[in-house]
Amino acid sequence: MNLPWLDPGDPFPPPAQAWGASQPAPGLLAAGGALDVRTLHRAYSNGIFPWFSDGQPILWWSTDPRMVLIPREFKLHRSLRKTLSRFIADPSCELRIDSAFGDVIRACSGSARAGQNGTWILPPMVEAYEAFHAAGHAHSVEAWIDGRLAGGLYCVCIGQAVFGESMFTRVPDASKLALAGLVAFCRAHGIAMIDCQQNTQHLASLGAREIPRAEFVAQVARNASRPTPSWRFDPVYWNALLPPKPPA
Repeated sequence: MNLPWLDPGDPFPPPAQAWGASQPAPGLLAAGGALDVRTLHRAYSNGIFPWFSDGQPILWWSTDPRMVLIPREFKLHRSLRKTLSRFIADPSCELRIDSAFGDVIRACSGSARAGQNGTWILPPMVEAYEAFHAAGHAHSVEAWIDGRLAGGLYCVCIGQAVFGESMFTRVPDASKLALAGLVAFCRAHGIAMIDCQQNTQHLASLGAREIPRAEFVAQVARNASRPTPSWRFDPVYWNALLPPKPPA
């Protein structure tokens, strides 16, 4: 089966045409094209994402099944609950959104994706997502401790369709705190699904699960047409995960 080659501006093939389980790279849809804002917007709006290594052309994927995290199904395990409670109560700790996008994506570029040797967030990807961020479609969620960036993640948002990309940590559990912040933000704004792209044991332990690609693409189409929320974090959003205790 030949892989479609895209010139810049070409439309993507339908996601259902991605390589299947019997092909060398299941989920691979096309190669080539460009990483400009318009192309990235069109890709994510159709459940497609770029992922390639050094020396490869741009590769576009639409995996089946698709790993997603439903915010209401997020598993806040006891140890993380305790860590989060301390984080929220400590005035030296803060959850921020979009205060250091460039720092977050560069920190993420030092982490290898599961099943890969080395980083997949190459300089062209960093440049592309910084432009996507400037256009209002990519965001960072950041855990700050004592005025320092301790961990975080970056994601894409089209309407109310949210796509997790990568995360990093410099302090134990800081990336999990950022993910908890994203879940709290999504619950507060009625966002129904966070794309996780690939199945990992870590994500599954936090409540993520697989759904058929057709269902995923249909949900993305519905959610992408909804109004985009304001990407700022209000501490009251934590109540969606840790409801305040009633007064004694």
